[in-house]
Amino acid sequence: MEYINTTVERTTVQLQKEDFESDQMVKWCPGCGAHAILAAVERVFPKLGYKKENFCLVSGIGCSSRFPYYVNTYGIHGIHGRALAIATGVKVANPHLSVWVATGDGDSLAIGGNHFIHTIRRNVDINVLLFNNEIYGLTKGQYSPTTPMNTVTKTSPHGTIEHPFNIGELVMGAQGTFYARMPDNDLTLMTEAMFESAKHDGTSITEILQNCIIYADKAHFNVTGKETREENMCVIRDGQPILFGHNKEKGLRLKGTEIDVVELGKNGITIDDVLVHDRYNPDPWIHMMLAKLGPPHYPKVFGIIRSAMFPTYDDLVEEKIRLAQKDSPIKKMDHLLKSGETWEIK
Repeated sequence: MEYINTTVERTTVQLQKEDFESDQMVKWCPGCGAHAILAAVERVFPKLGYKKENFCLVSGIGCSSRFPYYVNTYGIHGIHGRALAIATGVKVANPHLSVWVATGDGDSLAIGGNHFIHTIRRNVDINVLLFNNEIYGLTKGQYSPTTPMNTVTKTSPHGTIEHPFNIGELVMGAQGTFYARMPDNDLTLMTEAMFESAKHDGTSITEILQNCIIYADKAHFNVTGKETREENMCVIRDGQPILFGHNKEKGLRLKGTEIDVVELGKNGITIDDVLVHDRYNPDPWIHMMLAKLGPPHYPKVFGIIRSAMFPTYDDLVEEKIRLAQKDSPIKKMDHLLKSGETWEIK
């Protein structure tokens, strides 16, 4: 599996997983889902075929934001909520880099919420790995913007009273072009999503339902656990009917302007009645509905839900620069410094 992107310089040496392993001690808690996410990144980066020095990992603050230390590439450990602003600057300043962001639900959706929606709206060509453990882990268990209502945490001893964000819905509302949702306990699915996000030209948001074993243990297990995943997880693939269940006997059907659950063989339902996924559809309407589904009445949808193509911010900036240079007598900084009244002091 190989991806060619002419804007990022390719290596002539076949890189391996070991080339991206850092010499730093990984300090996440044993059992933390971040370990699996790191393993997926170390699998994906060599397959992309880029020079190692052309990767840049940016993070903010939080458990997820230790990521740049654990991958042997260039990286920036930024400040709380500002990872996407930094990553935008990196990509615009050097479009020939493959820029990745590791962030958490607190880092990106609370203090960093403004940067999150505007990065997506601008469609900057960066890859965002959003670790969603529904809690503030590094600062010891406060509720976050994705913590479900009525959850008891360190800052909500009687249960939260705030409505949580649905990250997919937020991405679509901000005019997002790529959104995937993955569980941290399926390395194959995570690897696939990361590879596809790298191929996408624009802002890619990959939400990873991550388990925080200390402060929100099994927060996602009603969906991703072994006992429930067949009924509550629906993995979708482009061009295929959307099916789930132990024997793929259930499906999602578009009925008018709503999605409902149907069972093959009952009430005359056949495979032809089941919705076929089109992740490339420029209209986000169905993608939004898929992102919002979840128990108890629906399965939660996993996979690459949206991958639409629109112009990117960094490409448009480059185009503006080229047009400005074409018509301007000022081609470089030296011309600018000498463009007005100048004199020499000897």
